Amino acid sequence: MNFNVTGLLASLLALSLFIIPAWRIAKRAGFPGALSLLLLVPFLNLIVIWVFAFVRWPGVTSRD
Repeated sequence: MNFNVTGLLASLLALSLFIIPAWRIAKRAGFPGALSLLLLVPFLNLIVIWVFAFVRWPGVTSRD
């Protein structure tokens, strides 16, 4: 059995730096937090970031 410590540390780093904050941002914006898991999928993560940037957030009241 080959145990890759470097891969495990990289996964934990990605989880703590990207997924957890993105989960909290999505929940505060009114979206399901599980959408942040899409950030782990290559190329789909770019689409998710653009959608978050330009869609109207249901959890935020408009000041326009």
